[in-house]
Amino acid sequence: MAWTWRFEKSDGTEVQPAVEPEEFSTQGDAESWIGEYWKQLQEGGADQVVLSEDDTVVYGPMSLHAEEV
Repeated sequence: MAWTWRFEKSDGTEVQPAVEPEEFSTQGDAESWIGEYWKQLQEGGADQVVLSEDDTVVYGPMSLHAEEV
């Protein structure tokens, strides 16, 4: 079982991440990683991410942009 992130522009086009992720063995590890690197990924051109377990999308797209209040 492998958990992976897909990095996208806001229109769903896949982009290369500014920080290269690994394959994660748990959902928690994948989510911890995105929590640590989301800002660098956003600055590198990714607008949103999608989390998958093997070939199944678990959730997403999830924006990397903070909500403006």
